[in-house]
Amino acid sequence: MSHSSSPAGVRALADAAPAAASRQRLADRWLPRLVLSPTIIMSLVFVYGFIAWTAWLSFTESRLLPRYDWAGLTQYLALFDNERWWTAVANLGVFGGLFILCTLVVGLLLAVLLDQKIRAEGALRAIYLYPMALSFIVTGTAWKWMLNPDMGLQKVLNDWGFANFTFDWLVDPDRAIYTVVIAGVWQSSGFVMALFLAGLRGVDDSIIKAAQVDGASLPTIYRRIVIPSLRPVFFSVLLILSHIAIKSFDLVMALTGGGPGTSSDVPAIFMYQFAFTRGQLGLGAASAMMMLMTIVAVLVPLMYLETRSAKRG
Repeated sequence: MSHSSSPAGVRALADAAPAAASRQRLADRWLPRLVLSPTIIMSLVFVYGFIAWTAWLSFTESRLLPRYDWAGLTQYLALFDNERWWTAVANLGVFGGLFILCTLVVGLLLAVLLDQKIRAEGALRAIYLYPMALSFIVTGTAWKWMLNPDMGLQKVLNDWGFANFTFDWLVDPDRAIYTVVIAGVWQSSGFVMALFLAGLRGVDDSIIKAAQVDGASLPTIYRRIVIPSLRPVFFSVLLILSHIAIKSFDLVMALTGGGPGTSSDVPAIFMYQFAFTRGQLGLGAASAMMMLMTIVAVLVPLMYLETRSAKRG
């Protein structure tokens, strides 16, 4: 008889089994925490820590270098009294509203088109998604060339014989912000299309077939059944697009530089220039905190509505 099959060996194995199971449970409990802890610590320090630091600087009289003497709401009062800040806020309202609306509509229409199982769907999907692979700097530079009246679309059409055609929005202070909308929609629509298309492909085909049997037309099916079922996708899209709009910096800098003058200025550019090029760090920190509060003001209602609808559902 071997040692492992002896009564003593059997008892040893029986005693070792609970200990091994206990060690396994301990590893299952703590190993994921140990793996995630460096990421959590770095996020706490380099994200939330710097948010707290910026918030503190916004209540100081910091200029070229940080100062930590409490100054109350001095920087916020100066910010609200700054005409350029309100120009940037107004531009953000125009850009954000049009950018989110147009990107949502174009992305949804492209997704519905591809959902019809058309030919060359893979190639079209790649073409629509390609702009998202570019950085906003590249997009802004390319559209700056195309919209430049001296070398872009206007010059090409003038050379083709359309002498009266003008498209000088890029150098028009009243319309420059709309060129940013055009470039932003062009870049982000493909990404939104991909999100909506994934949602459309997740809709149960039996529901659509039942509606077709009842005589519902395709537009009616999409309007009454398919699109309402994409509520979670709409939530994600609105959240992502709002975040892109509020923090927009590189696209505006590459395309218009905030000009002509300050006509296409946005809060991110205001914050950067006042904090790092004009030596008004406290004022820049105050504007950064206002941008953060804007994001929170958008995020919290959306999350509340989504949570409430999920509970009802």
